[in-house]
Amino acid sequence: MEVAPVSVSIFEAIEKSIPEYSTFRENVVDGIRQALVKFVDRIAAPDSEPDPHDDIHRKLGAWEFKSGRSLDSLQAAYRIGARVAWRHVCGFAERRELSLRLMSVLGEAMIAHVDELVSLSVEGYAAAQASAAGTLERKRRKLMELLVGDPATSWEAVLDAAKAASWPMPDRLVAVALEPSAAPADDLPADVLVNFEDATPYLLVPNPAAVPRWLRRALPGWRAAVGLPVAPKDARRSLACARRVLALSQEKVLPEKPVLDCADHLVELTVLADEFLARQLAERALAPLAPLTDLQRTKLAETLLVWLSARGGAPEVAARLKVHPQTVRYRVNQLDELFGDRMHDAEERFTLELALRAHYLLLRD
Repeated sequence: MEVAPVSVSIFEAIEKSIPEYSTFRENVVDGIRQALVKFVDRIAAPDSEPDPHDDIHRKLGAWEFKSGRSLDSLQAAYRIGARVAWRHVCGFAERRELSLRLMSVLGEAMIAHVDELVSLSVEGYAAAQASAAGTLERKRRKLMELLVGDPATSWEAVLDAAKAASWPMPDRLVAVALEPSAAPADDLPADVLVNFEDATPYLLVPNPAAVPRWLRRALPGWRAAVGLPVAPKDARRSLACARRVLALSQEKVLPEKPVLDCADHLVELTVLADEFLARQLAERALAPLAPLTDLQRTKLAETLLVWLSARGGAPEVAARLKVHPQTVRYRVNQLDELFGDRMHDAEERFTLELALRAHYLLLRD
């Protein structure tokens, strides 16, 4: 059986079923020729080991991936090639009057050989796929670093990185801060940028919609804080807010929920944006309470905050505090003596309420 004409015959049969291979005739014919040579060598020396460096069929698998195709066409080509090659083997056997036993051996050898070639191509395809995924992952990681990093980075450089990472730049995105976890994270949408390797892992979610809800499904077992929706140029601000909310939850200032949303905690974020200033405000504005005992200070501070926020009379304040209205009146009289006109000045009332909220948020210390 002559290898060269059989190679061409096999290619012509493949070409009829898979026309796109016509463009790469030389590569395909070379692969067929080498497959036939390997088969003949296998028959001549069945105990010989295959050459590990002879990787033309791995390259064919990689070529399929890089051409944007699945392995279906290549596997179909192998099946067509096996059928045509077997017809030539049968013709050769007939001319040589080979026995049925030898034909059986040849048939088994051909099936094993085709299986081996398919396995090599699958390996090549998988390797190319993994390499491309690794390259894309590195490019996306670089993009994330640019988006949340130094704001001095030119926006043109960010756009170039997004193009290289095959990531369409969205109009809006949110950052999601994650608490490190060993829980699975396999169900995220393909367009979500992920960084699980960072000491403080995070995601960047394009065109966000109902993120907290799907995040619970996609990352069971993780604790997360969803940042504020922003333009991509402000991604680092969204991430900073998300990380701050996650930290406040870890410090027991905010609830320990699986998923927190920054939009629900803007007051806390604002009041504690600078804890030094928040502490100074609380100490100065609430100085009249300082000389009191701890119990007196606790009761009067609690009453003052409810009185300021309720804007109602003693019965409403009493209902919130679950005390008698007369107790409220007594405490308010004490507060009037301590704070004087500040209790009835609009700007001072705002300052007092803000100071009290800062005071309670800082109590974790």
